[in-house]
Amino acid sequence: MFELLSLFVLILDIYAVIHVLGRAKPFGWQLLWILIILLMPVLGMVIYFVFARN
Repeated sequence: MFELLSLFVLILDIYAVIHVLGRAKPFGWQLLWILIILLMPVLGMVIYFVFARN
């Protein structure tokens, strides 16, 4: 069960990083969000999709 949850989080993190890279924002902004997403996999992804998506 834990492996399935880990795989789900990994897939969502990859989606979030691709979404960050696909936006027309400065490199520093993109790098900051990628680091947040990768260093805090679940929380970073949630924070990105709640606050930075718009």
